[in-house]
Amino acid sequence: MTQTFHEPSASPALLLLGERRDPLSERGVDCPGALPAASDPDLVERARAAKEALGDRVFILGHHYQRDEVIQFADVTGDSFKLARDAAARPDAEFIVFCGVHFMAESADILTSDDQAVILPDMAAGCSMADMANINQVDDAWAQLEEAGIASRTVPVTYMNSTAAIKAFCGDHGGVVCTSSNAEVAVRWAYDQVGGVDGDGKVLFFPDQHLGRNTAVLKLGLSLDDCIVWDPRKPLGGNTPEQVEAARMILWKGHCSVHGRFRLAHVEEFRQKVPGINVLVHPECAHDVVTAADYVGSTEYIIKTLEAAEPGSKWVIGTELNLVRRLANAHPDKEIHFLEDTVCFCSTMNRIDLPHLVWALESLVAGEVPNRIVVDAETQRLAKIALDRMLALPALNPAKD
Repeated sequence: MTQTFHEPSASPALLLLGERRDPLSERGVDCPGALPAASDPDLVERARAAKEALGDRVFILGHHYQRDEVIQFADVTGDSFKLARDAAARPDAEFIVFCGVHFMAESADILTSDDQAVILPDMAAGCSMADMANINQVDDAWAQLEEAGIASRTVPVTYMNSTAAIKAFCGDHGGVVCTSSNAEVAVRWAYDQVGGVDGDGKVLFFPDQHLGRNTAVLKLGLSLDDCIVWDPRKPLGGNTPEQVEAARMILWKGHCSVHGRFRLAHVEEFRQKVPGINVLVHPECAHDVVTAADYVGSTEYIIKTLEAAEPGSKWVIGTELNLVRRLANAHPDKEIHFLEDTVCFCSTMNRIDLPHLVWALESLVAGEVPNRIVVDAETQRLAKIALDRMLALPALNPAKD
């Protein structure tokens, strides 16, 4: 079958591929030491040689949204939680090089032993969604809920895409962590702690309002009117006391900068342009996009759905461009499109490029441990409580993922 994937046009609004700097919003952009030039023709060989020299001492994790030039050196690929568990399953690896973003490396540090060093090749590889839920803001929101007499009937649930401090908050307040695959089970568990879905208890869900809303409405049967959005910059999140009292799902005002770009108009355009096309999107997309799609699920679900699809079938996918491009190349027998007309990379994820990976690996060979991610002991302890609660949840029927 002829390749049908068309590369979207570049958007000048994005900091593409980590090539430019935004010192006002990023954690930092510089690597100590000499970062190899991206034009160095020997980068691939240097990465291969450094990895070979380190042998079993190093274990490289590659997130699905990573560039191909980095993914080729990954020992395992996956979503954020799968990779953190993979790291924990390799206790003999002295170095865990996490080709992802900051919160993912924090989770790996929580789940691995103190003898293992988790390394993020570029400390500027953050996550805008995770940064939308600042621990000071969350503490302030909880204090307001306590003052309103609501906190005792509220269970906090945080998406995996959050800082270690937010996971620790959930561990300390009877809450739980969830992934996009098990959000339904985790949120149902949270409601069960305060009287069940049919009761009057509440869930405070952060940092992604869209995953929380889609889970509450499409999976648990709540209504859109049961959901309110909490803006941390406003008293009571911008709501009246009556609205907070009546709400069942309190959604933190956060979103994914990639999945938030997909619009209902994109779905409608593809349905008109390509009759019979299947629309497959991630649950971080807005509610109207998700309800207009044929299939909705996590990154792993998207991959498995394409693997199981019939040859000749037509698909348009609403998730990060690196993954969609990789899926199109892996399935030339299917017609695969990207659900947007401009480039939609995760720009912070893309800061992990081949020069940064080479620099990190060669530093390890030289006996230096660069960019080590260390979560303090108390934050680790509390965050692990929330993570362990998630791990203890019953499995969701895969057919419902």
